[in-house]
Amino acid sequence: MDFDDVILGRRSIRGYKSDPVPRALIEEVLTLAMRAPSSMNTQPYHFYVITGAALDRIRAGNTERMVAGVPQSREFRTGTAFAGSHRERQIGVAKQLFTAMGIARDDAAARQDWVLRGFRQFDAPVCVIITYDRDLADSDDTAFDCGAVATALVNAAWSRGLGAVINSQGIMQSPVVREHAGIAADQVIMKSIALGWPDDGFAANAVVSERRPVGETAVFVGFDGQSGERSAAAASHLPTSPGTSSS
Repeated sequence: MDFDDVILGRRSIRGYKSDPVPRALIEEVLTLAMRAPSSMNTQPYHFYVITGAALDRIRAGNTERMVAGVPQSREFRTGTAFAGSHRERQIGVAKQLFTAMGIARDDAAARQDWVLRGFRQFDAPVCVIITYDRDLADSDDTAFDCGAVATALVNAAWSRGLGAVINSQGIMQSPVVREHAGIAADQVIMKSIALGWPDDGFAANAVVSERRPVGETAVFVGFDGQSGERSAAAASHLPTSPGTSSS
């Protein structure tokens, strides 16, 4: 795929075929992802790539503990609950997903089932757990670098026909993940990524989350007097909107 097609076409995939993903293809995706920049080339991340019975045990343990009310034990800081515009965007994408899946606002059972899908890594055939070296845990650069490699990973996967969704639900119960993935004690669990072949019949996979316009997010300094013609010319090479893709 062209770079623009990957960036504009990629979307979070929450429904997967059961078909296995070849290890060689995953290694190819990881090789591409690791070209992401890291602070002074520290490359603080590691990948635990899980499938089969081990992943089934993580799904079961994660779900059972959450349903039983065991407090979540994610190993990275989550901060306070979202508020203001951040909360509005969180609610916005939830509405998009629930509408696509036909889940009514008052349908508690369907909403609970949707939440449990996340704890099961969306039933994807592969889960990639991203960890980082514990001796770098006090560096904000480390979390930044893990985010960069995660973004590169999902884009590389999409370029190879694979779908993915970065999530935290799959690592809510870190003792379960550590046990069945064999995660070393010198590693901190950062994020999980569900990975597999997209199920085109799963309605939520067609959802394209909205993005703010550049004019709302960027501050340009020192560009006084420029006409913006270059930006307009560059924009002419892009699709009219992300909606022109199948996402």
